[in-house]
Amino acid sequence: MPSAGVRKKLFIRTWGCQMNVYDSTRMADVLAPLGYGPAETPEEADMVILNTCHIREKASEKVFSDLGRLRLLKTEKEQAGQKMVLAVAGCVAQAEGAEITARAPWVDIVLGPQTYHRLPEMVARASRAAGAQIDTDFPVEQKFDLLPEVNAKQGPVAFLTIQEGCDKFCSFCVVPYTRGAEFSRPVAAILAEAKRLVAGGAREIALLGQNVNAWHGEAPDGSTWSLSRLLHALAEIDGLARLRYTTSHPRDMDEALIRAHGTIPQLMPFLHLPVQSGSDKVLAAMNRGHTADLFHRIADQLREARPDMALSSDFIVGHPGETAADHAATMALVEKVGFALAYSFKYSPRPGTPAAGQPFQVPEAEKDARLQELQALLRRQQDQFNRDCVGRECDILLTGPGRHPGQVAGRTPWLQPVHMMGPAGLAGRMARVRIDAALPNSLSATLLDAKELAPA
Repeated sequence: MPSAGVRKKLFIRTWGCQMNVYDSTRMADVLAPLGYGPAETPEEADMVILNTCHIREKASEKVFSDLGRLRLLKTEKEQAGQKMVLAVAGCVAQAEGAEITARAPWVDIVLGPQTYHRLPEMVARASRAAGAQIDTDFPVEQKFDLLPEVNAKQGPVAFLTIQEGCDKFCSFCVVPYTRGAEFSRPVAAILAEAKRLVAGGAREIALLGQNVNAWHGEAPDGSTWSLSRLLHALAEIDGLARLRYTTSHPRDMDEALIRAHGTIPQLMPFLHLPVQSGSDKVLAAMNRGHTADLFHRIADQLREARPDMALSSDFIVGHPGETAADHAATMALVEKVGFALAYSFKYSPRPGTPAAGQPFQVPEAEKDARLQELQALLRRQQDQFNRDCVGRECDILLTGPGRHPGQVAGRTPWLQPVHMMGPAGLAGRMARVRIDAALPNSLSATLLDAKELAPA
């Protein structure tokens, strides 16, 4: 523990999903007892962590590009008699630890997403010894049991990881190899963390997991709870106004969870449910384990349970073997289901995944054309959804000041960013607003009233 007044600076750059954002927060919590506080830039930091994601195309090359720039900064600091610890964490570190130390020997620490509870020990070893410290094991002990209590003061919106890992083994995905097998945190630990977050000012909690709706946690009485039962228990926490969960898999959307959307007022009417393709042939090749028809039925059931339900999704175009007819099936699914938001990408091979070695790889030009067509349709649907909100009154959670003087910002139940003129100091309160206009990336609104927060 550093002496009083000694303070080190920590800069964490985070790529990828909200689980990586959560992991970055926990790494900061783990390092706080060593005297590390937040730095705004790498230049002012005593330690820099790159928390990486392996999902996006050329993810590792982006990391190595960043490491090249940080090497110069690290050298400058050393020449000035200062030390900077450089760490690479997350899924790229898990998948390519040896490659990182070979190509970037100036990196001090490489650690996978299952081992960041060991970060203080690795920092200590890196400070004493030469050579990179590498830990990309899948340890027997559960990291959540060894982490300090979460720093509860995270603002009105907080993230809470309840599940990690994946047993689905989709043909295109590295997550089972970088995050390991599915693990569900126990009920008591989740409820305790949620209560601490609410006590620290959180008014909305988003539950996180690679397959969050596959969560099945052990309760204190030894029984096993489903996600729907957990949501009902979380909704009873005084002061918690909103609940969300992401990312879900269609195979794990059971009837009880669908019904929960109609019976839990705090559960927001917006769900991210990746479908990836509208072609059953491609879905089978992806090893998704669901059909387009099942996805259609789930969407219909969700909207029957909660008529104002909006969906977002993920799509991959150009998976090996995808034909023009398969792409047309995806376009037809999008037209029929309708999405308020979606993320779409070209297929790109990930080393070690089954699809990387499959024949019938789709030419890049064809993937580009299909992606542009799909994204144009998805953008039209998103714009139409936002325009349909104009004139509607709804309750929003205020999250802080807007971009311009006199503005306040918040999020609608459907996760859209919204801004309006209003007094400062309202973050964490609910407000009734009227949506006035749909802008390219947000909504503008008129504040009708701001009220003390109470559970819905």
